[in-house]
Amino acid sequence: MTHEMIFAGFGGQGVMLMGQILAYAGMLEDKHVSWLPSYGPEMRGGTANCTVVVAEQHVGSPVVTRPNLVVAMNLPSLDKFEVSIKPGGLLIYNSSLISRQPGRNDIEVLAVPANEIANELGNDRVSNMVVLGALLGKRPMVKMESIHAALRHILPPHRHHLLSLNERALASGQALGNSN
Repeated sequence: MTHEMIFAGFGGQGVMLMGQILAYAGMLEDKHVSWLPSYGPEMRGGTANCTVVVAEQHVGSPVVTRPNLVVAMNLPSLDKFEVSIKPGGLLIYNSSLISRQPGRNDIEVLAVPANEIANELGNDRVSNMVVLGALLGKRPMVKMESIHAALRHILPPHRHHLLSLNERALASGQALGNSN
C-alpha cells in the first residue's frame, strides 16, 4: 500500500521532524519513501508542512496533492488540508489546539489531545511524538522499533537524554490510536 501524507502545523510544533522520522523509519525497512518539506510564505504566520510518501513500490513523485492521511497540529492546518484528503482517508488532529470538529463525513477522523498527553508525560514539546504514535496505532506502516531507531539517528547527540521521553510519548499515542 502507498501512504501519501501531509503533516502540518505552526513552526516549532515538530511537523518536519515527524515526517523525517517516519520517512527514515521507512528507509530502515527497505520501503520506498520521500520526504518533502515546504518552506515558503507559510513560515510567516500560517502553516508549515511536509509531505511524506511510504510505499512498497517506487514513489513516482514526492508531491502530494490528494493525501490519504493528514496530520493537522493547529486550526490553520486543519482549515487548509482537510478538504484535500481522499475519501476514505484519515485525518488526525491535535484536539488540544483545535476546538472545531472536522466537517467531512467521508473520512476517518482521530482527535488526539496531544498537548494534554505530553504535559502528563512532563514536557509539552513531545506532543508531536504523541501524534506520530497515534498515526502508527491507526496505520502501522512501519514498526515502532524502526521509529525508535530513526529517532536515535535524527535527534542530535545533545538531545539523546530526551529519547526515553519521546519513546513514552510515542507509546501513549500508539495506545490511543490502537483503541480508536
